[in-house]
Amino acid sequence: MAVTVTPVSPGIGVEITGLTGAELATPAAAADTQKYLDEHGVVIYREAHISDAGLVALSRLLGEVVVAPMGGEPDHPEVSAISLDPSRSTLAAYRKGTFFWHIDGANDEVPQKATLLTALNVPAEGGDTEFANTYAAYEALSDEEKAEIAGLRVVHSFVTAQLLSKPDASEKERAAWARVPDREHPLVWTRRNGRKSLLIGATASHVVGWPADRSRQLLDRLLAWATQPRFSLRHHWRRGDLVIWDNTGMLHRAQPYTADSQRLMHRTTLVGEEPVA
Repeated sequence: MAVTVTPVSPGIGVEITGLTGAELATPAAAADTQKYLDEHGVVIYREAHISDAGLVALSRLLGEVVVAPMGGEPDHPEVSAISLDPSRSTLAAYRKGTFFWHIDGANDEVPQKATLLTALNVPAEGGDTEFANTYAAYEALSDEEKAEIAGLRVVHSFVTAQLLSKPDASEKERAAWARVPDREHPLVWTRRNGRKSLLIGATASHVVGWPADRSRQLLDRLLAWATQPRFSLRHHWRRGDLVIWDNTGMLHRAQPYTADSQRLMHRTTLVGEEPVA
């Protein structure tokens, strides 16, 4: 089958067909993947049907792989099952938090580099994944808006993110969430190469030194700005799709789905390489 590479939109994403399974777990395919990731932020391999072994092999070619928290798949501890069904995922109770825009590892000193997600089963309704380019969103701000947010720092909180999906949480649940330490980051993440992105999303609790209402207004305004259609894409999953994204410069969220929908994804995550500065 011929390989085709098609940009999804001018601002984000590229879709690739014609590569499947073990064909992706090669140095050449990994080099192409990294090139597309740098250029487009989100790389979609349609109906690739990659195995867990292939997923781990490709991930290792792209960077250091995180061992899944709370235990991964029996033969591949780097692979996490993503599902709302507690019989399939030990972290199912937290998955509704992914219905809100976020980056993975915002509470870490070094957020995760990238995420690889493949669809083993897709629901009849819901469960699409949306992405938003926070590099492009920052670049499109006016000079006045960039000056307004320069130097601001934001506290990122797991509690803040979880309360979006469960605002009536018990004290016991809140105490469990609070065991994840808060992390303070610059609002504008400046890379060593000079690129800048907005570090925002569900975990963004408040701007350091600002009143709560003013903080919330700014963070909500920036999130609405960054997730408008010209900076974003919505991926409708097919079985076997593999999607890889630059976690540091792309917000993402899942469209709501139910535990009985049978939606099941397998995920690997790459260790972050650059602290927020």
